Amino acid sequence: MMLSFEDYPRLGSHRSRRSFLRIGGLAGSLACLPDLMRAAAASSGRSLLRDRSVIFLFMHGGPSQFETFDPKDDGPAHARSLTGRIATSIPGVSFGATFQQLAKRAHLMSVVRSFVTGDGNHDIKPVVGKATLDGNLGSLYSRIAGVVRPATGMPTNVALFPQAVLPSAQPAIKQFGDFASAGELGGGYAPVVPGGDGGFQEDMRLHLPQSRLADRRALLATVDRGRRWLDDAMVRDANSSQGLAFDLLLRGVSEAFDLDREDPATVARYDTAPHFSPDRISKKWNNHKNYADHGQTLGRLLLLARRLCERGCGFVTVTTSFVWDMHADVNNATIEEGMGYVGAPFDHAVSALIDDIEDRGLRYKILLVCCGEMGRTPVINKNGGRDHWGSLAPLLLYGGGLGRGSVIGRSSRDGGQPASDAVTIPDLVTTILNALVDPAEVRLIDGLPRKMQDVLTRGRPIA
Repeated sequence: MMLSFEDYPRLGSHRSRRSFLRIGGLAGSLACLPDLMRAAAASSGRSLLRDRSVIFLFMHGGPSQFETFDPKDDGPAHARSLTGRIATSIPGVSFGATFQQLAKRAHLMSVVRSFVTGDGNHDIKPVVGKATLDGNLGSLYSRIAGVVRPATGMPTNVALFPQAVLPSAQPAIKQFGDFASAGELGGGYAPVVPGGDGGFQEDMRLHLPQSRLADRRALLATVDRGRRWLDDAMVRDANSSQGLAFDLLLRGVSEAFDLDREDPATVARYDTAPHFSPDRISKKWNNHKNYADHGQTLGRLLLLARRLCERGCGFVTVTTSFVWDMHADVNNATIEEGMGYVGAPFDHAVSALIDDIEDRGLRYKILLVCCGEMGRTPVINKNGGRDHWGSLAPLLLYGGGLGRGSVIGRSSRDGGQPASDAVTIPDLVTTILNALVDPAEVRLIDGLPRKMQDVLTRGRPIA
């Protein structure tokens, strides 16, 4: 089940018949979920799930390892960071100079300098690919944990694109892969997608007084008279799947998706929009609209992700469309210019997220993963860009009970190959899933496809 939604009028505005039809569709979708939740709970036991969530910030387009976390201070001139380097809070470790705020927080995170994605293709393979059964990694988690939290109604798997916080942003591109795919698991496990061209946002934000609940149910029954789940007697039965489906709509799930409910000071702390004006972006690059969306939305997207995780969502994918592809061609900026458009908002937003997680005592509860589909060539092209490179890529890990202040692995002198044991995508997938679930308990789930169990053990957890 993939749910999406578009911008909508605020509470108290006129509600059309179409709006109620959407509510009916949501309730119908949710009605089938309790069976899945009960099946997972019955077969797994309470020790199956760890009390953790994942925010997977996908750096769409392929970020450069040199200008991010491995500036090659002593490497050949063509391999060193074009933006310079900056000392971090880890003695002897430098980042690319764009990451001034992250450098101050390096002791709180770990970076992997031997991460290999395997090829230089534009796709989304670390989060949707062969290692994840061609579905979003969060869909694998939902297959184990259930698609919603029984106690709260919070979906366990969400994907956030710029339209989730800025309706005027461009739609998420699917040319290189669908972040909302559930792959071999089936559409019932696809991420919930706030923003876009559906009606989920309006559905989730509809707050009705308890006194009007009966009116809404009666209207739904009139619209879809033939469906058993709309029978008033079934709806009133708190033990029925149908009753639970309606109950989920009234449990405050919508509040988690509403940044207007957040402390304005916290919103300001995250918000990248005031600091990265679209007017500063050269329109000679065809990608300038995606750069603008990135700068205008990344901070709010990460704040929304934190809100969802804090309230029980297990896996949140966050991405902005295809902004890290810095070839210096007609579409994409040079490395130096592009890191100002892309790297600087990333530095601001991720630093704000880390500070917020630390302040809220969520360091062990939330695991942040940042990477893209590939890295960039050691050689700078004639236009001042770097081209596709599958032999080494940047990777940042923070929180989730993992180590802090570590540099994992080493790269070759020119930054093009791992100089220690490579960390692969299956290793990353296994690390993430092991942070979320107990693999031994997962093996006891009746009816879980063998492929799912293999995914948990195919890689080696990152040391």
